[in-house]
Amino acid sequence: MRSPNARPECRARRCPDAPSAQMEFLPFTRPSIDEATIASVADVLRSGWITTGPKCRELEARLSERFGGRPVRLAASATGALEYALRVAGVGPGDEVITTPLSWVATANVVLTVGARPVFVDVDPRTRNIDLDCVERAIGPATRAIIPVDLAGLPVDRDRLYDIAKRHSLRVIEDAAQSMGSRWSGREIGSSGDLVALSFHANKNFTTAEGGCLVLNTEADARLFEKLRLQGVTRLADGEMDVDIVGYKHNLTDVAAAIGLGQLPQLDGFNRRRAQLAARYFERIDPSLGLSLPPRDEPGDPAAGNWHMFQPLLPLSRLSITRGGFIEAMKARGIGIGVHYPAMHRFTLYRQMGWKDGDFPHAEAIGASTVTVPLFPAMHDSDVDRVCQALNDVLRPALRCEAAR
Repeated sequence: MRSPNARPECRARRCPDAPSAQMEFLPFTRPSIDEATIASVADVLRSGWITTGPKCRELEARLSERFGGRPVRLAASATGALEYALRVAGVGPGDEVITTPLSWVATANVVLTVGARPVFVDVDPRTRNIDLDCVERAIGPATRAIIPVDLAGLPVDRDRLYDIAKRHSLRVIEDAAQSMGSRWSGREIGSSGDLVALSFHANKNFTTAEGGCLVLNTEADARLFEKLRLQGVTRLADGEMDVDIVGYKHNLTDVAAAIGLGQLPQLDGFNRRRAQLAARYFERIDPSLGLSLPPRDEPGDPAAGNWHMFQPLLPLSRLSITRGGFIEAMKARGIGIGVHYPAMHRFTLYRQMGWKDGDFPHAEAIGASTVTVPLFPAMHDSDVDRVCQALNDVLRPALRCEAAR
């Protein structure tokens, strides 16, 4: 029997649609929040200082230390951090920003928010990240910046990315929302580069429940970011204040920062466990099911991801069920499946800007067939085995006979 005092990450939800009433529902992700962190949040609530304050300053300092002393400023979301990064970089109306269509839609929405135009290019079908050959071909006279995305925490080739940016005098705003703890050539993402936005959303490897940060280059840019995230206000020593730019409201709270301070010492352990679970998926997924698996970690490869997600691609042309049917069948077996992400240029907003089906075939094919299977640190090896068994149970009967194709 489960103890009523079980840690939150160890409590399981019963699946209402499962064949057995006793089957535990396995979500595709779940944060790991320990009792010490919960107690620290309670301490913040008791302190009376629950909005931006000493805990936020402490978390910014800890993150700065992790990223080699670079200035770090917190925001209420990575979306806000990305938007303010564009403003810090001076991107605005009339400018173009090259990015990938295979990401959470915020990546392109922030470009529209500052009055610029996103320019999509296709992805590399192996890494599923932005194709840097396509980036080079898309650069034009209005191009001011590139926003690469590390899909599922797998880093884009930073060496080539920054070579392109340098040769064309472009800013780089790294959408590293999923990359906390990932590395390129041994250097942690965030410890080098231009402007780097990270997400601390509840489904990320490191969480503050909601939130994010921007890693900047100079203290002057950090001060500008501070003004942007709180109505453009500069507070003066005599108690007066001034406003010289249009700012917004995107500050993080000390309640959220307390969660982050509890998470940060555990991050590397979380990521090691994620890597172990990913390795088990590679071992246990039956190749005959025809799933296209994400790139594996290879010795000598400069890209070291954090296994934020494990995303097989369904062999839809060989299946008698749709992706929706697959998701429902897995849910009936008590297993949650996510979809990250549909190709965003196919959304109505971006179709109205002229994008259409067929523009980016690799992104479209991946976006139409990707599924995210459960992967989070509190999982047991047996949970991976259960997912793999469910994949067999659902996909094998749905595979069309090769002779009938």
